[in-house]
Amino acid sequence: MWRTARLAAPLALLLVAGSAGAHDADILYAQLWRPEAGGAEVRERITLTAQTLALLIPADADGDGVLTQADVDARAPALAVGIWDAIPLSAGGRPCTRTGATALVRDTFVELVADFSCPPGELRQRFSLLSLLPPGYKVVLGSSVQGEQGQRFADASQPTLVVSEPGQAERESVSGLLEWVALGVTHIFAGVDHLAFLLALLLVGGSFRRVLLLVTAFTVAHSLTLGATALGFILLDEARTRWVEAAIAASIIWVAVENLVLREHRHRAVLTFLFGLVHGFGFASVLSGYGLGDSVVTGLLGFNLGVELGQAVVVAVLLPLVRLVQRRPRVHQPTVRALSLLILAAGGYWLFERALG
Repeated sequence: MWRTARLAAPLALLLVAGSAGAHDADILYAQLWRPEAGGAEVRERITLTAQTLALLIPADADGDGVLTQADVDARAPALAVGIWDAIPLSAGGRPCTRTGATALVRDTFVELVADFSCPPGELRQRFSLLSLLPPGYKVVLGSSVQGEQGQRFADASQPTLVVSEPGQAERESVSGLLEWVALGVTHIFAGVDHLAFLLALLLVGGSFRRVLLLVTAFTVAHSLTLGATALGFILLDEARTRWVEAAIAASIIWVAVENLVLREHRHRAVLTFLFGLVHGFGFASVLSGYGLGDSVVTGLLGFNLGVELGQAVVVAVLLPLVRLVQRRPRVHQPTVRALSLLILAAGGYWLFERALG
């Protein structure tokens, strides 16, 4: 029993520390267009979630908790100061002049567009607003100069980005993909609910071949729904995202209960695939909140690779520990029960909080 407590204690701390909303979008996606290198006309588009916008300015003008087009229209001056003035754009060392700006509320994000008149020279932008956001937020800057495209990431420690010039785009495409991979890894480790689901599967996973089947079923399933949603075939609005999060919590409860009441789990692979489809929507809620536009394929590929890499690391660490416990019958059953009860409690808490908003 003492060994069981030792195994359960770290998990308890992890689950208690986990946020119920584990799939928040923590990126601002920016695109810059400069049709001619050194040309005066520059347009920028920024997409961010309503939750992120609320961290920067009080955009909900009427205070009803729902961001509408009327709200952002009424907050136009605040948007200019809180967003555009906080991300100054320059060219050749001289500031660009903003000539117009619009704001639109989309289904899953807010779209901000501004036009600039810039002097000749290399474009450079400082995303000072990152200092106002929680740690971990990033800006992804995609740019197009004379038909070439590139992607770069900024964070609070390095908030200034230079827009790609001819010849840089290929290098930035590779680095941008790696950044998306890193973001996917981060989200699988930050997604405590997904980790709890994986642990619940592994506790009674059985042979290595059966565990491989379960992990493969989960991977294929969540990749399908992640891809379909990120590419726009399935729309996740705020209400649907809320119920997806609740369904993920319900899947954790189901698997934990099965661990407690069933001795055999012959149907577990099929069940894992079905629940994997639901978890994929949870991952997709991150990407759909970014409004990625032309960068959706790169973002989807890198993010999904990162999720799979992070998942593989989790399985590689947990499986030997589970195997070690399975070789000790006197320890195995109490450990499975204790951890399953803990996972069940966490799933119940998440379900309650998410269903009630």
